[in-house]
Amino acid sequence: MTLDPNYIASYANTFIETLIEYSPKVVSALIILFIGLYAIRIINRLIRKIMVKRELDPTLTKFLADILLWVLRVLLFVTFIDKLGIGTSSFVAILGAMGLAVGLSLQGSLSNFAGGMLIILFKPFKVGDTIEAQGVLATVQEIQIFVTKLITSNNQTIFVPNGALSNGTIINYSMQGSRRADLTIAISYGTDLKKAKDIIIKALAEDSRILTSPALEVSVKNLTDNAIQLAVRPWAKTEDYGAVVAATLENCKLAFDAEGIAFQPYVTELSNNNNPQQQFNTVIQKG
Repeated sequence: MTLDPNYIASYANTFIETLIEYSPKVVSALIILFIGLYAIRIINRLIRKIMVKRELDPTLTKFLADILLWVLRVLLFVTFIDKLGIGTSSFVAILGAMGLAVGLSLQGSLSNFAGGMLIILFKPFKVGDTIEAQGVLATVQEIQIFVTKLITSNNQTIFVPNGALSNGTIINYSMQGSRRADLTIAISYGTDLKKAKDIIIKALAEDSRILTSPALEVSVKNLTDNAIQLAVRPWAKTEDYGAVVAATLENCKLAFDAEGIAFQPYVTELSNNNNPQQQFNTVIQKG
């Protein structure tokens, strides 16, 4: 089989003409690609510096910078293929269809994503805060895009979806910096009321963790059939709250024992929101 020299020459001429025709497009497209990548890198660094300078949350800074990076890359890629002469309308339509399919299949994840954005933007809590939400009382260790990582007092790790977290009620015990303990101590009707209050105030005054401002409060809360209930409300820093509650109960019991005053059987500590689910009873046996 012999090759027709005229056919080879015609093919070569066609190839050279096509190469000459498309060379400017290829060169210009490559120039746009490299310049675009370099410009995107500079823009990304600049945006990060601006957000850091404005003291935005580090999680939000990284997330927004990454989103901007990929948006710019997609736009650059569309520009690149358009410069090569490839039609972009069908390509954009395919991207849109893919985005719709992914969005429908990841509705729950997108809800958590939006919740994470709301938490990062509006900051109902931050890392290190003690919060109560979704039936969990714990300390925030990490705020991620889809979930928030919490650590309980007994060292359990809990991941709460940001969607549910942002749409639910959040109690932040750390935001104000201090917290009041609402304790109820019951004494018998035969006890000298003024003396009992003075003993409690003196016992609490010896605890340096109890704040002097706002001042602690000891008052009659209720008169039941068999006891006088005293409301004991000391203030403490958030990080000292648990220790102050325990120390207050112990110091009051020891001070009453030293004065020969007996507790009624129950001492009840109420949560700040008076939620019955958060109430607990501590039984003190009479000596």
